[in-house]
Amino acid sequence: KNRSGRAGAGADLVSPARADEELAAKILQRAWWSHINRRLFRLLTHTIRAAEHCITYEIMRRVSPLEAELIKDPSMQCKVRFRFAGHEFPPFIVFKIFHHTGGQGSKYISGKRTISPASEAAADACKLMGHRKYYDQMIWDELQYQNHKIIDEIDVATVKDYMQYISNLDETPAYFGGRDNCWRKLSLENFPRTIIMYDIMDYAQSGTLSNRLKEKLTFLLLKPQNEELRHDQLMTVSRAR
Repeated sequence: KNRSGRAGAGADLVSPARADEELAAKILQRAWWSHINRRLFRLLTHTIRAAEHCITYEIMRRVSPLEAELIKDPSMQCKVRFRFAGHEFPPFIVFKIFHHTGGQGSKYISGKRTISPASEAAADACKLMGHRKYYDQMIWDELQYQNHKIIDEIDVATVKDYMQYISNLDETPAYFGGRDNCWRKLSLENFPRTIIMYDIMDYAQSGTLSNRLKEKLTFLLLKPQNEELRHDQLMTVSRAR
């Protein structure tokens, strides 16, 4: 009994010190992971800038060769934007194609806006599509209206409404009258293996630094003090080995 009592007392004396050690270990662990995450985010920032300014065509050629040719055509005046997305860290990269019309606007041919309800064309469309498909379209339109409220030009009253309408139009599939031009996710396979950008994306997924990335890590993690250093970092990320 005495031994067990002494052992219990000893355990009580040790427990506060052990608690302090565990707390210190947790603080160090949080600080270390915070450092790792900040380092990774800086590398991903280089990646997204290089993707938008240096190798847009190379990436798009792997995603969609047809769209890549449109981007390459100067008369189309298309611009690809990249940004981060996701609810967890590290984020993934998404892209979207924007068409600059110089204020002239673009005309999208859509049966939803061309065919008026209760018209002969609407009746003919119902016959061609079949009642099931036609009713599915009507149900989809009603659900979209209940969810977003602004799904047509007649619903637009303010600039904010217009921006919401354009956003919904981009995200709506083409077979439901939209542009089907939403933000799309990039995968590791969409990046050329010959550039360090690939190594950065692989590091974000696997947590492992490649030898090539280790060699350039110190330079890439420098805080750019001028545009020349920023440019050199982008070139390092996007230059083929």
